[in-house]
Amino acid sequence: MEKFALEMKGITKEFPGVKALDQVTFSVKKGEIHALCGENGAGKSTLMKVLSGVYPEGTYTGKIFIDNKEVHFRNIKESQDAGIAIIYQELALISELSIAENLFLGHDLMRQKVINWNEIYRQALIALKKVGLEVDPQLPVKHLTVGKQQLVEIAKALMKKTDILILDEPTAALTESDVAILVKLLNELREEGVSCVYISHKLGEVMELADSVTILRDGKTICTDPIAELNEEKIITKMVGRELTELFPYEKRSIGNEEVLRVENYTAYDKAGKVVSSNINFNLKKGEILGISGLMGAGRSELFISLFGGLPGKKEGTVIIDGKKATIKTPAQAINEGLAYVSEDRKRYGLVLGMNITQNTTLIALNKVMKLKMINKAIEIKSAQEITDRMKLKAPNLDVAVGKLSGGNQQKVVLSKWIMNNPKLLILDEPTRGIDVGAKYEIYKIMNELVAQGVGIVLISSELPEVLGMSDRILVMSEGQITGEFSREEATQEKIMVCATGGEKIG
Repeated sequence: MEKFALEMKGITKEFPGVKALDQVTFSVKKGEIHALCGENGAGKSTLMKVLSGVYPEGTYTGKIFIDNKEVHFRNIKESQDAGIAIIYQELALISELSIAENLFLGHDLMRQKVINWNEIYRQALIALKKVGLEVDPQLPVKHLTVGKQQLVEIAKALMKKTDILILDEPTAALTESDVAILVKLLNELREEGVSCVYISHKLGEVMELADSVTILRDGKTICTDPIAELNEEKIITKMVGRELTELFPYEKRSIGNEEVLRVENYTAYDKAGKVVSSNINFNLKKGEILGISGLMGAGRSELFISLFGGLPGKKEGTVIIDGKKATIKTPAQAINEGLAYVSEDRKRYGLVLGMNITQNTTLIALNKVMKLKMINKAIEIKSAQEITDRMKLKAPNLDVAVGKLSGGNQQKVVLSKWIMNNPKLLILDEPTRGIDVGAKYEIYKIMNELVAQGVGIVLISSELPEVLGMSDRILVMSEGQITGEFSREEATQEKIMVCATGGEKIG
């Protein structure tokens, strides 16, 4: 009889108007890395919330077994006491507290009348060393990069008795060096007998790390296969229920000479007076997708946030929109000039999570749904329905709060909001981060539709295949400067990486 560290049998979970999980079966062997794959909304996160006690027994049907013994979790603590640790994509650290304080929150050493700080720092150093972090445990968490914060979360989980570690999109915001540390750590944990559930849309990582893969689609278990029997194409086909003939549906187009944007001798500073982009010169033509590549910290987002009026700090240089010089000091002025910005942090800057889909969709274009200075509800609902249908949004209805949608559907709401305002120029900052291949494909198709209508698109992405696959022209940035420019035909991953790592300026 095969020994499983975890078995979930016949798990069914319903919300008003939708069955999120339908008789799902999921089993993980002891000491294996088991990937859980599926499109956004397939039920992956819901299943893990059942396992981790977020959705307590009684709110779902089905059975859970740990080491062949049936368990009943009424809350998160009971799940943790059973050796289950979950690390979400949205980190649960308190930024103002030190690393050590975050590691020991809720720990017995923090409950004593007199806290033994020397012992806490000693144990913190041991825990941090295990995950490859050599930092002062007294340092406030807010001073760490997102990647380092992710490793602190893992250290925190491993300080408890962890037999099953769940990682939800663990590398979405990690640098290559941080990913290497995480991969090494997970391989070590596997050798120690820890079971790992690995949720990721990055199929290259799944192929590298996983021993087995379970695929969910529409709340149902589609299959569980050993990794040796799979490749990326097979996983994608099973995830989306159909073959995607090409991951990047680029459409060859005729681009004229008419410019929607020209930037000359542009230098941007942050609020502390530090230069974040220096002497920038480029243009964007109508109906063109301009890819922006570079490593994390290269200044890509900062440059375009500054151009959009969202970066505190002075700026120098010339910005020309549709042939006219423009002065943009605030996002409101940028919107009036016909610019739109889809932020890489959609939950913080793209959406009002407590508001429903209709309200979020019409937020930028209220003038289009108003009559006599009042919002006309009938027009608002009709407008929101039309644009979200175009986006192929999956939701029971438009009254659902966007905070309850999957990541891919949230991104579609963000796009709907901006597109409803008919922008001349659309800046997409990591538009497909944390979303599945099916939703990515739909977003790429929307990009093609927009450029066919003459919209200029800036695509900022850390995924080189995405930049190469969808761009007409590519700019590479390093340390706040443009270090390379390539046509679609000239660009290769090798050329881009030379420029991104500070090699000789090309173009």
